[in-house]
Amino acid sequence: MTDHTYRILMNGVTGRMGYRQHLLRSVLAIRDDGGIPLPDGSRVQVEPVLLGRNAERLKRLADEHGVAEWSTDAAELVAHDDAPIYFDAQITAARKDALLRAIGAGKHVFTEKPIAASVADGQELVRAATEAGIVNGVVHDKLYLPGLRKLKRVADSGFFGRILSVRGEFGYWVFEGDGQPAQRPSWNYRAEDGGGMVLDMFCHWNYVLENLFGQVRAVTAKAVTHLPQRWDERGEPYAATADDAAYALFELDGGAVAQINSSWAVRVARRELVEFQVDGTHGSAVAGLFGCRVQHRVRTPRPVWNPDEPTDEDFLGQWDEVPDNAEFGNGFRAQWERFLLDVHLGRPHPYDLAAGVRGLRLVDAGLTSSAEGRRVELPEGGAA
Repeated sequence: MTDHTYRILMNGVTGRMGYRQHLLRSVLAIRDDGGIPLPDGSRVQVEPVLLGRNAERLKRLADEHGVAEWSTDAAELVAHDDAPIYFDAQITAARKDALLRAIGAGKHVFTEKPIAASVADGQELVRAATEAGIVNGVVHDKLYLPGLRKLKRVADSGFFGRILSVRGEFGYWVFEGDGQPAQRPSWNYRAEDGGGMVLDMFCHWNYVLENLFGQVRAVTAKAVTHLPQRWDERGEPYAATADDAAYALFELDGGAVAQINSSWAVRVARRELVEFQVDGTHGSAVAGLFGCRVQHRVRTPRPVWNPDEPTDEDFLGQWDEVPDNAEFGNGFRAQWERFLLDVHLGRPHPYDLAAGVRGLRLVDAGLTSSAEGRRVELPEGGAA
């Protein structure tokens, strides 16, 4: 059988996420494992072309990983190269224009989120993609994580009964950059460069909530900048103009309430960097990146509140782990494989630019709620 090779223009691969998750653990892993098998015995093969601004870093990555092509002139390649797919992992502020150029050149696009800096810009991308008739996708990596895949399995089984609430805790301490290097790039903490917790993470929370529990109907949020000064990659101090934490209440279709705390100024006292607790009339679950444990109502203990004596109950030991029952690979790679198959088969990708706009709507509602100190409703059905 003849294999099908797709050249992919990958922009922003010198950044942390672009390199680690998308290039190294996804596209190169697919290439090095011999491609994606198809039912007829052929395979979808990939051939990355590295794009970015730093020629030295691009050349080093290309040499290290056996990539034949790289360029600092992304606009030229997008306009004239016959590669059918464009991927974007640049900073948020540069993304919309780059995606529009790729869509205008007739390329299928796959992009990190947020897809743009505003709802209006996101809607412009949706219109352009619709008119061009291209396959488009937005990274929804958390839906492919083992822990959330198990949680969805639990939810789809009816285990919860009626879902009452969802509580999420996300975050960790990102060092300021003076005593120890920061784990995240400095632009993440500058609003003028597209940084900020709400813009970064509410796009994630929107697709997690709408795909597992229901559309977000209203939000009440408080965004704050806990650490007003940080130090950049050169060791220079700068003013942190973007929010580094957000505390939000989301009202969902069906009546469930989700409360999610997101912070880069918190120290971790839980099993994983993100955990969601779901409570329902028949049972509860706690899921993280990898694990998921449950407690059915027939296994629910009867705690007694007594502030005068320490409890001797092992509450954590009273939960049951959900078994893997499958092999879970890297979540980014899993979505890349789905997107590549959608391109090959000419079918829509389920997590498209319109989904990215719904994420931006939640961002906008969250920032409005925080700025004005009020509850903000979202459009019916979360329309893009």
